[in-house]
Amino acid sequence: MMPNYSNLDVEARAEQAVTYFKSGYNCAQAVYMAYADLFDMEPKTAAIIAAPLGAGIGRMREVCGTVTGAALVAGLAIPCDDPHDLASKTRCYALVQQVADRFRQENGSIICRELLGVAPVKESPVPSPRTDAYYKKRPCVELVRMSATFIGEELKKL
Repeated sequence: MMPNYSNLDVEARAEQAVTYFKSGYNCAQAVYMAYADLFDMEPKTAAIIAAPLGAGIGRMREVCGTVTGAALVAGLAIPCDDPHDLASKTRCYALVQQVADRFRQENGSIICRELLGVAPVKESPVPSPRTDAYYKKRPCVELVRMSATFIGEELKKL
């Protein structure tokens, strides 16, 4: 039986995701951690699982970490632990696609480098320092808020 998410405070979850991001967690971690408690997961465990997905997967600027963080939440909400359970896989994939489609409609892309307006070059794996200038030149705070909101709103429909 699926949990009931109808009373989920999506706005509070989105603000928690922003708080995580502003405290230094990457974009994927921030979104995933904001929902981890719903699935009896400690924030530290969620941070470990989502860490490689930040900055467009390992800072490669591919799929936005906020979208992959939301996809991880979808995987917990609609578990697919039986490789032969095509119905669960389909429902999980549909949830991921719904969130990604909403994100793409709002932003024109789900690709990190396109969202940031950076050229497709190999980037250093070293994260950028989080300074005031960092937050002013990147839309990441709002993208974190948006993805956390979208996945929460979709959970409420389950």
